[in-house]
Amino acid sequence: MMHWIIAPIVLPAILAPFIVLAARHHFGIQRVFSVAGVLAQIAIALGLVWQTSDGSVILYQLGDWAAPFGIVVVGDRLSTMMVLLTAVLALFVLLYAIGSRWDERGWHFHALFQFQLMGILGAFLTGDLFNLFVFFEVLLIASYGLMIHSGGDVRLRAGVQYVLFNLIGSTLFLFALGAIYAQTGTLNMADLAQRVTLIDPADTVGIRLAAVLLLLVFAIKAAVVPLHFWLPSSYAEAPAPVAALFAIMTKVGAYAIIRVYTMIFPPELEVTADLHTTWLMPAALASLAIGMIGVLAARKLDRLVAFSVIGSMGMVMVAISMFTPEGTSAALYYIVHSTLAAGALFLIADLVRAGRANLELVAMPAVSGAALTSALFFVAAIAMAGLPPLSGFTGKLMILDAGFDTPQATWIWAVVLCSSLISVVGFARAGSVLFWKAKSVTPPDGSQPMPAPAALSYVAIGGLIALLIAHTVFAGPAYRYMANTSAQLFAPQPYIGTVLETPGKLSTPTKEEH
Repeated sequence: MMHWIIAPIVLPAILAPFIVLAARHHFGIQRVFSVAGVLAQIAIALGLVWQTSDGSVILYQLGDWAAPFGIVVVGDRLSTMMVLLTAVLALFVLLYAIGSRWDERGWHFHALFQFQLMGILGAFLTGDLFNLFVFFEVLLIASYGLMIHSGGDVRLRAGVQYVLFNLIGSTLFLFALGAIYAQTGTLNMADLAQRVTLIDPADTVGIRLAAVLLLLVFAIKAAVVPLHFWLPSSYAEAPAPVAALFAIMTKVGAYAIIRVYTMIFPPELEVTADLHTTWLMPAALASLAIGMIGVLAARKLDRLVAFSVIGSMGMVMVAISMFTPEGTSAALYYIVHSTLAAGALFLIADLVRAGRANLELVAMPAVSGAALTSALFFVAAIAMAGLPPLSGFTGKLMILDAGFDTPQATWIWAVVLCSSLISVVGFARAGSVLFWKAKSVTPPDGSQPMPAPAALSYVAIGGLIALLIAHTVFAGPAYRYMANTSAQLFAPQPYIGTVLETPGKLSTPTKEEH
């Protein structure tokens, strides 16, 4: 067994209680251990990505109990890539929280931050559906604590709304797990991939119901229309570092859809074949359109960024819902792009908030550090709107190219191009009001200038922007990695064989055994 694969889950699980018990009243110690933990996560993730880059699948069996009876943690190209993306985003978010002193505005920020990482990373690495549910609940509890960090009635109301919607998702998840277990007798994903194909065609009602429920659950997590209502208020009202970290949380839903509907319910499975095009593609196109219309209609900067997250998730889901290797490759490239761009925009919105009375998109006196802040906003907005030359433009080209030969090609091209134009207008309007028109507004007499943001805050945002630029410059190697990852997803036999410990040969159960 490969023991390092469990480290991304165990490390924050150890750090979080240590911070609570041993460093509760010492922010300096909390910061040191929290940053050191995230740096260790990045180092571990890099090692895991390197080890799986040749197509290897890493397996860890808790208690040395073999699947499908024991709990397994599995690392392949997709899961280790998502672990690395999460760890890198977490580092820059944490640096911003320290530089802006957001972590001092309430208790237990760093402990909750580590628990949040534990839930997210566990969701990416787990090999069975029940533990995916468990990690969903871990990140839900931690994210609620982070959302209401530093208090306030508005933030509390948004947090309650967030929890209620996600509890509905959790309930549906449990119903789906019950239906799957009743039909197959297992919840291990590799084992399910074999057993689902053996179900009698006349007895598929339960498994089809479970597939629909799982799709609804993951669509809630991914904020797909019409299950997106929780996101705008929740993300807009959350503390900026928390909202920036939440940029990866919608990707957990996208990851779950990719994993489950390429391995357990693949496109060629007749029982669930129509779910992809009949339900998911129209919802994805609607998410893209509504998200970008929300960008144009938003009256506050934080809500504008929140709606851009919905739009970017719509773009991701359009590519995923093709359920082709080319579409999935484009989706994975765009996932990395949109995570970095959304994280940067939420942090930039907080820089603007620190220098103005509010985030209303109306002309006010120039904010402190307006020149650098406006430059960062300009780059991040170009990236999120999908304008050349940054990775948003490259990612959209990949998605359009992947959709060219699909039956929905006309709709895909029309919605993507129109929504891109709308988002450009929305971001241009916001930028001109915040930074250009601000120069013509005279500060009130006797008003004190706002303090300039901390240098560490700019370092954190600059790091995310630099990664966006690198994602553009190295688009070729990045896409080749995504294409190899996609190929591994659509040929899951090595994954299944490794988990069930039958390398090179699948131990498909007979119908009598089933």
